[in-house]
Amino acid sequence: MALICSISNEVPETPVVSPASKQVFEKRLIVKYIEANGTDPISGEELAVEDLIELKTNPLVRPRPPSATSIPAILKLLQDEWDASMLHTYTLRQQLQTARQELSHALYQHDAACRVIARLNKELHAAREALAVLKPHGGVPMPSAVEPSPSEQMEEEVPMESLEDIVVKLQETASQLTAERKKKGKKLPEGLTPADTLSSFKEQASHPGLHSASTPGINAVDISPDNCTVVTGGNDKTAVVFDIQKEQIVSSLKGHTKKVTNVLYHSNGSVVLTASSDASIRVWDVQSQTTKTVIKAHDGAVSGISLHPTGDYVLSSSMDEKWVFSDIRSGRVISQGYDANNANSSGLTCSQFHPDGLIFGTGTVSSVVKIWDLKERTNVANFSGHSGTIVSIAFSENGYYLATAAEDSTVKLWDLRKLKNFQSIDLSESYQVRSVTFDKSGAYLGIAGSDVQVYQCKQWILLKTLSDHTGVVNDLCFGKNASFLATVGTDRTLKISSP
Repeated sequence: MALICSISNEVPETPVVSPASKQVFEKRLIVKYIEANGTDPISGEELAVEDLIELKTNPLVRPRPPSATSIPAILKLLQDEWDASMLHTYTLRQQLQTARQELSHALYQHDAACRVIARLNKELHAAREALAVLKPHGGVPMPSAVEPSPSEQMEEEVPMESLEDIVVKLQETASQLTAERKKKGKKLPEGLTPADTLSSFKEQASHPGLHSASTPGINAVDISPDNCTVVTGGNDKTAVVFDIQKEQIVSSLKGHTKKVTNVLYHSNGSVVLTASSDASIRVWDVQSQTTKTVIKAHDGAVSGISLHPTGDYVLSSSMDEKWVFSDIRSGRVISQGYDANNANSSGLTCSQFHPDGLIFGTGTVSSVVKIWDLKERTNVANFSGHSGTIVSIAFSENGYYLATAAEDSTVKLWDLRKLKNFQSIDLSESYQVRSVTFDKSGAYLGIAGSDVQVYQCKQWILLKTLSDHTGVVNDLCFGKNASFLATVGTDRTLKISSP
């Protein structure tokens, strides 16, 4: 039986046996390995050259000693190179096996660390949620998410309301609004712009100089209760209050450190709310151009805000997967929540109060619209049907319909009584939808995106398409009784359209 070297896998010229591993080796190869490492190449045990056991075999005929210029000398050099190559290859195989084992162990540790981090994040959310709803005890005030400078503090102290008082106020407001809605019935308000007049809307004014040209783009717009001014929020970190009748800037509200994502007019007309990617919400006094309150309740960019019908509270949503209900007078966080039942929860992209103020909706990155009960802080319904990120939601004034828009170029209408989709508006495949909104009467639905489209509700008939912007339209808002339409977009322009 032929002897095979365990290193070179060839028949050895001078075979030896290692007592450590009981393997056969070529003597010159194992000697070189021992001199370099001092161990057996197979078992890894300590081994000395003197410990090797030479085997008695028929001797091979050796050529005469070669001269430096002979062919045998060249062969001897090649043999030495081959021996070195075999030893190096064997060492590399051992190192590769060790590296594989270390990599497997590192991957296991990384997976375990990710699981621990996910569990800690969940516990952190739960702790913050519990902290937000704690009642003050022994005269100790609740922790506030507000850190305004002295110049930003409100001039009058706001009394601390208990959670029970707030719930009673919310219920009374909801009952009053529901009764008023039933009293109105299906009758449209007097002075509402007729559908045939709205279909004749066209651009009447264009204002491109409201925001800085260095960071172009206007993200949001809202109209004052008196129908005379609009507020816009732009990528230049500024909100601008503009008089559309006098065509001049009334106030420039500067304080955010990142782009303004949402703007809202308060019902009193003298206060404006702004949200920003800097994770804060600011309450402004329009006349003095100063911040009354700063609400810092989020860890990520604020993606949506909605004013409660009482006018005292604001709902906010963020990419940190959390919604927050805050007092705009004191900045105090009253309640907050997130979907603890969904392990794959995702960032919230928008939020909107129902007209009664007891429920609200949020849009998500995961294409689902969630309906929440404000008092119970629970997710009471989910609307699935979109195939892209939800970009905007809007409740109709009648309280029955919910409009949702997503990046799948589709706007869907949902019946809140039956909890199902009853109408879909399929836009073109390349349409970039950005916002959806109802007018104050709930008679018309507006869609902003690649252009501006206005639909008549119930019949869901397209009344008008406006293509005056040179870029994507980010937001739109109806004036009182749908008398005009204000739109803003990436072209840094505010446009007013009317008959």
